[in-house]
Amino acid sequence: MTDAFDLDPRLAADTVPVGDLPLARVLLMDDARFPWLILVPRRPAVSELTDLTPEDSATLWQEVRIAVGVMQALAKPDKVNVAALGNVVAQMHVHVVGRFCSDPAWPGPVWGHGERRPYPAHARAQLLERAGALFAAA
Repeated sequence: MTDAFDLDPRLAADTVPVGDLPLARVLLMDDARFPWLILVPRRPAVSELTDLTPEDSATLWQEVRIAVGVMQALAKPDKVNVAALGNVVAQMHVHVVGRFCSDPAWPGPVWGHGERRPYPAHARAQLLERAGALFAAA
């Protein structure tokens, strides 16, 4: 069922892969301003939550719960925002964003706030290693 899965090129351009859960590919948004994970169900032609089977929908939300826990352990944010917008990228994906009262967009949304600032390579590698270990332990 996952044979026809292709990651939207816009998601691929702005993220780096963390790994795969049973349903979703986990990506790290390459923006050092905000700790930010994205979960993309590896199913073809899915743009809405209702496009998933009831079983896949339940699995996705369990994986979102895991990702929130990983975000809390990874970044220790003041708040974790979870959203599935899809206005720019139609492919079904869920954002899990660690937010801090001191972040540049607080208390507003992170979307459309300034320009993305990619992680330095060494910091991104360390973050990916830590996130991967946290997901493996979940």
